[in-house]
Amino acid sequence: MMLLPLDRDSLREQYANASPFPFVKIENFLDPGFAAQVAGAYPSFAEATGKGRTFKTVNEQKKVQVTDARLFPAPVAQLNAALASPAFISDLSYITSIPDLLADAELNGGGMHVTGPGGRLDVHVDFNYLEHRRLHRRLNLLLYLNSDWKDEWGGHIQLWDKKVRTCRQTFAPIMNRCVIFETSDRSFHGVTPITTAAPPCLRMSFAAYYYTREAPANWDGTLHGTILCADARRVGSATNRRRNSRPQAQGQAAG
Repeated sequence: MMLLPLDRDSLREQYANASPFPFVKIENFLDPGFAAQVAGAYPSFAEATGKGRTFKTVNEQKKVQVTDARLFPAPVAQLNAALASPAFISDLSYITSIPDLLADAELNGGGMHVTGPGGRLDVHVDFNYLEHRRLHRRLNLLLYLNSDWKDEWGGHIQLWDKKVRTCRQTFAPIMNRCVIFETSDRSFHGVTPITTAAPPCLRMSFAAYYYTREAPANWDGTLHGTILCADARRVGSATNRRRNSRPQAQGQAAG
């Protein structure tokens, strides 16, 4: 068994009552032996740069993203298939009360993520719509695969309030920890910088995103790409300027 059984009722309650927006944090998400296989199959930073996209922007640095599932090592391919399985998607729908969820076979922005020392990802909200496929982005799933990760190295995922003034939750990217959260215009999140003094290890994660064909019940018609900015408090006005506009080119941020 690759994915361990979930306490669906407990997670459903946690998700509904979470702050600053709906999310759950699940420890020991995978069978420990399988989690070790997945982590051990990840490429080095140099190997990953030859397989995926490298980010070198002001807001997102020293990160490589491998989205082509044909390039996944066997354990990672098995993980990807499990996260897209009908049984797991049924669990997600129950936990989040979002019906008719769809996994992304193209892994747009998802897949294997590796970040080196000095890497960072500023606070942002993710793109909310895949225009060419007419899909609304609804959930982020982030699985961390880092053994013996030390707090002083940074690389923590943070969840911020809707005004982007206060960080409400901070989680280290430790081995076999999974964070699942709502994708919406208030789901501000980011990754703290990884110190350059850290050992030359990688921050490894796997990202899967889930969609629906139907728009969220409270959607106001705003279409936008990923909004990344150094001063994230400006995002609110940026979002308003995009209201009822066509989405911008989609960024590939995750966490």
